Amino acid sequence: MAAQRGPARRGWARCPQPAALAAAAAVAVCAFYYLGGGGETFSSATRRLRATPSAPARAGARGLHLLLMFTKAERGPALRDKAQAALRSLLRHGRLGPADTLHLHLVTDGASRDIGLGLLRDLLRGAAFRHQVIVHDVNELTEKLFPIVEAMQKHFSAGSGTYYSDSIFFLSVAMHRIMPKEITQIIQVDLDLKYKTNIRDLFDEFDNFPEGAVIGIAREMQPVYRHTFWQYRRENPQTKVGEPPPDGLPGFNSGVLLLNLEAMRQSKLYNQLLEPTMVQKLTEKYHFKGHLGDQDFFTMVGMEHPELFHVLDCTWNRQLCTWWRDHGYSDVFDQYFQCEGEVKIYHGNCNTPIPED
Repeated sequence: MAAQRGPARRGWARCPQPAALAAAAAVAVCAFYYLGGGGETFSSATRRLRATPSAPARAGARGLHLLLMFTKAERGPALRDKAQAALRSLLRHGRLGPADTLHLHLVTDGASRDIGLGLLRDLLRGAAFRHQVIVHDVNELTEKLFPIVEAMQKHFSAGSGTYYSDSIFFLSVAMHRIMPKEITQIIQVDLDLKYKTNIRDLFDEFDNFPEGAVIGIAREMQPVYRHTFWQYRRENPQTKVGEPPPDGLPGFNSGVLLLNLEAMRQSKLYNQLLEPTMVQKLTEKYHFKGHLGDQDFFTMVGMEHPELFHVLDCTWNRQLCTWWRDHGYSDVFDQYFQCEGEVKIYHGNCNTPIPED
């Protein structure tokens, strides 16, 4: 059921203090909006975004859209603590241009909404750049997603059924169809991250997409898909599927996702791959049955059509989980897990502690 719709409510405004950031002295408005007391439509949210006063555009300036999932936070403090740590590190290193705006998209449910907004209010109070928060109701998104991703859920979800609530784990797969066309690029990130560099540098990775690529994503750093593709690998002993880098295809990790929404909308190939018949064809070819949602879909598609992906350096998603090292793959684990270079984003997946500064 769609969420009840209500009028947008303005929360608070926050601008960099001129004494702290002289370069931003000309910035007149830094706004926070709580869009949709019960979940507005995207079209009405977009109209309000257009109506927000902004500084004159400058060379190199861009709207930076960042999306986070924050649901079921009322069940315990763990998710709130992860979100707080991630956002604090993001803000500590964030250095945007004087005409840039960071648009934080918060996907949340009714019970988590107030927790998330309170957290953001506290953290963003001292932000040294323009920012705006847009709240999306998870039930409204699920209603839009389900018809698009229903057929693929049985292949990439835990269990044997297709559950309506699981659709949200495929948001990135079909975001180009439900976000307003005015948003052409967006980054979706997990909450168990720690940023060690300027978030704007990650947005600059969009400029490195080769022709035909629609999504930027880092390699999976465990032999997860060596395991998942076991039958295909047995039938095709010379395959690179599931093999470690640099020459193999270890699959992807969706903790950090760069979604070129405009390219996704324009790509005939990508949209064909969302069709149930194509999903069925590929899962049968690769004997694929996963449980990691969008990550599984991108991994399977990447085996067939690697040209759709810009592979991020491992330092942009330095995963820390070592679960598979102790579950049958100790002999090859380090071939997947190694990552050279200065880490830009740590990913504490499977509840792995992230190194302290």
